[in-house]
Amino acid sequence: MTIEILTPDLPESVADATVATWHKNVGDAIKRDEVIVEIETDKVVLEVPAPHDGILAEISQVQGATVISKQLLGKISTVQAGDFTQETIKPTNEATPADRKSAAIEHDHSDADSQGPAIRRLLAEHNIEAHLIKGTGVGGRITREDIEHHLAQRQTQASKQATATEQSTVSTVSYSARSEKRVPMTRLRKRIAERLLEAKNTTAMLTTFNEVDMQPIMTLRKTYGEKFEKQHGVRLGFMSFYIKAVVEALKRYPEINASIDGDDVVYHNYFDISIAVSTPRGLVTPVIRNCDKLSMADIEKTIKELAEKGRDGKLTVEDLTGGNFTITNGGVFGSLMSTPIINPPQSAILGMHAIKDRPVAVNCQVVIRPMMYLALSYDHRLIDGRESVGFLVAVKDLLEDPTRLLLEI
Repeated sequence: MTIEILTPDLPESVADATVATWHKNVGDAIKRDEVIVEIETDKVVLEVPAPHDGILAEISQVQGATVISKQLLGKISTVQAGDFTQETIKPTNEATPADRKSAAIEHDHSDADSQGPAIRRLLAEHNIEAHLIKGTGVGGRITREDIEHHLAQRQTQASKQATATEQSTVSTVSYSARSEKRVPMTRLRKRIAERLLEAKNTTAMLTTFNEVDMQPIMTLRKTYGEKFEKQHGVRLGFMSFYIKAVVEALKRYPEINASIDGDDVVYHNYFDISIAVSTPRGLVTPVIRNCDKLSMADIEKTIKELAEKGRDGKLTVEDLTGGNFTITNGGVFGSLMSTPIINPPQSAILGMHAIKDRPVAVNCQVVIRPMMYLALSYDHRLIDGRESVGFLVAVKDLLEDPTRLLLEI
């Protein structure tokens, strides 16, 4: 019996997908629910499990092929190794493989022995079997021209194979001591490129900067970090402080939490925060929903879960859909300052950066403090300078005095 492997239902906003990876080859044994192929959309990677035990009998769509929902990807044969019919049993008088091989060797020797010594020497030099060449000489004998023609055909075939290899999905061009590697873009990377270009071309983007003294938060983490992790089973990171500060600032400046829809401004009375996560396939922005109702521990657990899903390619469309505001933390890679690009249809994005010890003036004294630059990129069509600067100052004040986060003041 043969079972078809079909493309799963694609998300509503996704028209087609690309076959990313086949984990099995034709002839491989397959267990039920084992992942046999991955389908990549411009948002997520979908895993296609085996519907039944069996053997992969056919691959209909090779890696890189474009597919739609319910399209045939391949076939699984459910016939087991012991399921033989009467027709599959070989008759006893049939020649065995060893017999056939022996006969072929004898035939080759007879073909070669029938040629002259010069022809036998040429055949041996080029490692050519005599029966592969059709002789045009007297009595079907092989001539020197026949051998040269066979060698030319073999060289042409080798050239075609080399050309096909160079035109495969990944090619390397080497010259002298340098090389180039050409790799096609993944659908996710293409979509990221489209979104970034869309943001640059359709928004009046502007960036404002500030800096924050991280000493209070670092002291708080040092004092209560161990107890927090012991009680909640997750580390107390910086991102939960950032999200709490952003939510409180968004309450004060609702324009930052709004978006433009045609000629309308849509104000959101909920706080779904996107966080930028770097994955092997590219940058994605999963969403933490209802952040105003989550505790610090809940936020940290959600961040950890989303980061693990992103690393393992398990993020779903629901994880990536929505979000009113984005936080990106380039500081984990060492970025000192940057101008983040808005994630449409959102109206603003906050960039956090590396924490560096720098000399600053405190009460007319020069002291060394762990300082971090903040960068808020916003759509100037909706957000004016007063709101953007006020929002960033609010985030700065809340981070420099984290007690205000608890008191919501």
